[in-house]
Amino acid sequence: MTDTGETAASQQGISQQGTYKTRHLHRIFSGIQPTGNLTLGNYLGAIRNWVTLQHEFECIYCVVDQHALTVGPEPSALREATRQVAAALIACGIDPQKNVLFNQSQNPDHTELAWYFNCVARMGWLNRMTQFKEKAGKNRENASTGLFVYPNLMAADILAYRATHVPVGEDQKQHLELARDIAIKFNNDWKVEDFFPVVEPQILGEATRVMSLRDGTAKMSKSDPSDMSRINLTDDADTIAKKIKKAKTDPENLPTEKAGFEGRPEAQNLVTIYAALTGTTVDQALADIGGSQFGAFKQKLADAAVAHLSPITTEMNRLLEDRAEIDRLLVKGGERARALSAPVLKDVRETLGLVTG
Repeated sequence: MTDTGETAASQQGISQQGTYKTRHLHRIFSGIQPTGNLTLGNYLGAIRNWVTLQHEFECIYCVVDQHALTVGPEPSALREATRQVAAALIACGIDPQKNVLFNQSQNPDHTELAWYFNCVARMGWLNRMTQFKEKAGKNRENASTGLFVYPNLMAADILAYRATHVPVGEDQKQHLELARDIAIKFNNDWKVEDFFPVVEPQILGEATRVMSLRDGTAKMSKSDPSDMSRINLTDDADTIAKKIKKAKTDPENLPTEKAGFEGRPEAQNLVTIYAALTGTTVDQALADIGGSQFGAFKQKLADAAVAHLSPITTEMNRLLEDRAEIDRLLVKGGERARALSAPVLKDVRETLGLVTG
């Protein structure tokens, strides 16, 4: 892992013709908002894959606290949530020494680049973002401009480090496509070939989209009003077992093959979670538990969830006993992050014709 920007900077430069030439590193960037408790969905759909990716890529993992401002969190709650997310990532297996782990506001290069991207992205692109439509609801005129241009900041998060790959869930693919469009338009508008890489998505694992325990058609969300709809990484063993026991099901036994999930979203969700927790495919899981009644299956699922998550919860609680140490790790990560983004922002300013010192 590069501790400073020197290695990256040594592999990039601007030719005499003005065409940007770079050998883009295989670099991962991914971020997660500190809004509410992290859930089993966050873990299976993202964090677990991040742990694997850190052995294959140069990785930058960010707690995107500035994105969280779009929902107007109480300041002390935001600070605490940022520490909790950082502790959870480390407890899940993210190594803050091997990777760059920091919170977004430690590096102002993100917001500077986001402004430049505000001048690149088109209104039509942002108007098509389905997440804005969903979050703004019927009162779009009263939504904050921050919520509207959120995808431009997301693009800046990624491209400030010239990341080449981003692990995303299905619901973030549209935002990543916009980041690709911004990179391409920037490169074309300023005639700087390959200045920014065209980022590739990585969608990994059986459980890329974990659904609510109360509604198999809705994503498991840390913002859902019902705590029974999700398993939090902070839940103890009894709470996990209780939530799984009360999870919505249907009257039929589990199917013996995938085709039997037709019209049974809750059954499909629970089996998918079971497969992910036990390290098998859904087909393999059905070979084991297909035909079972839900009562017996839920006990097996609860046992698997407790065995997998309890060590994470224990380690997370241990880390949170020393919040000053978490803050120190985030500050150090921010310094490493800015060392990587600083030469990129310098090149951006020069390309745009800004007069700098």
